Order: sequence, then C-alpha cells, then structure tokens
Amino acid sequence: MSDDVAGRLRIGGRERGFTIRLPRAAPDDRPMPLALVLHGNHPDAGGWIMREWTTFDEQADAWGLAVAYPDASEGCWADGRGVTTSDEAGVDDVTFLRAIIDWSAERYDTAPDRVVVAGISNGAFMAHRMAMEASDRVAVLAAVAGGLPAALRDLWPTHAVSAMLIHGTADKLSPIDGGHSRRRGPGGELRGRMLSLQETAEHWRAIDRCPPGPGETHTTELSSRTTTDGGVGGTQVVAWTVFGGGHTWPGTPTPPEWDEPATEEFDAAEEICRFAQPLLISADTRRL
Repeated sequence: MSDDVAGRLRIGGRERGFTIRLPRAAPDDRPMPLALVLHGNHPDAGGWIMREWTTFDEQADAWGLAVAYPDASEGCWADGRGVTTSDEAGVDDVTFLRAIIDWSAERYDTAPDRVVVAGISNGAFMAHRMAMEASDRVAVLAAVAGGLPAALRDLWPTHAVSAMLIHGTADKLSPIDGGHSRRRGPGGELRGRMLSLQETAEHWRAIDRCPPGPGETHTTELSSRTTTDGGVGGTQVVAWTVFGGGHTWPGTPTPPEWDEPATEEFDAAEEICRFAQPLLISADTRRL
C-alpha cells in the first residue's frame, strides 16, 4: 500500500478534512488497526503538523497500522474543557473522529473497535474525550502533555480503554500537577481545569477496574514509568513522567524559538505503538 489518502467529511454542517497514511503491508494475522493522531491548538494547525513532528508515518510501516491525521476546526478541538473556540462554537469532534473510523473501516477494512487515539496538548485532551465518549471504538488512549479535563471526570465509558499518559515535570503550559487553562472567563475567572498525571492515571485505573495499587515502576535517569495491568479485558494504564520535560513530544527536538525542554530518551510514537500492539482487543472483550 504505502499510499496517502486525503478524505473529506461533512459533519454538523462543516467540511472537515483528514489524511490517512496506509502501511506498506497490512498485517495478515489480525485486522489492520487505525491510529488517530491529534495535533495541538494553533490557528494554523492541521494534521500535517503531527506528520512532520512525529514518526507515526514510519511506525505505520513498522507496526502495520493505518494512521489518520485529522484537521481540527480552525486549529483547535472541542475537547470538553469549554475554553477553545471549537468548544464555544459547539463543534462535534467526537462525531467527526467516529466518522473517520467508519470511513477507514469501509474502505480499508481497518478494525473499527480497535482504534488508537493519540494526541498532544489540546489533542491530548481531545483524545481523553474520545476515549470516554467512544470507548466502543477506542481500545488505546495515548495522551502527551495533557491530563484528563476535570469536566469529563463524571463521564463513564461503556468499555475499558488502555491508557499511556506521558507528561514532563517542567511543562509550563499544561503542568504535570494539573491546573487551569490560560484562557480565562469574561470576568477573569479560572476555567478548563485539568487533572494531574497522578489523578488522571488513578481515574483510568478505576475505569478499567485494575487491581489496587499503582503497579510496577521502572525508573531511569531521565524518566519514570509506572505500569498497572490486570484491567478488564487485559487493559493497562501507564503513567510516564519525563524529568525536566516540557510541553513537547518526546523523541522530537524542539525548534530554537520554542522555549520548552524536550527529551530524546525515547520516541513517543514508537512507544505508543509498542504499548498498543498487544492491547488492540475487541470491544466485546473490553465491555464494562
């Protein structure tokens, strides 16, 4: 295969676009999985940013999965925090991302209930929302530099979702200890609270019905990774702390003008795919 396919869908009266990168060879021992990769918030942002910034194109060939790079409306996702222009405009991004999953399944026979959704910052918040509201489709969540929006805390998925949560201790835009959006309300009030990495991991462990306790921790000089397994259907939750890491994508150097420290200890795209491969299990197996 190894083709790039451009797609367009009309959702809620809006024309929405995306690109899918197909692997050179589809797996012959299992349905081909699909990964949705979500960019952060910027007026000029689109799926192309994540193609240039990450190695997901390479991972598509290495792991035999299709990768979709959707474009947010006006550069931002309606991630549920209530602070983005897409949130305020009532953009239905869950329906948009579900439609991409169906579009890909119809054309390329990708598994519609074994999807990976990964994102950074606003894209990470949106990945949490997608995993909460479309858990029948999303088998694996990967959130980089974005904890669970507090506004989504009372939602409860119908299916368990494995989660890889990556956050840097020096992230100034989305602190690892949680906090509020920089976009305040009309009266200057704080809005858009996000949970800490620890709270987010605890919440997903509770959803997945993992055994009590944080699990097993592996620590290096540059990071610490805690893995909890034994969730419904074999789901797992990983909380990965990057020491001194900023609001960045691990494995990708940041440009000089971007004042956020990055780590190259590991490639987040590769680790997400490695984590996901054994956890891409059917919705029936993950039902809560």
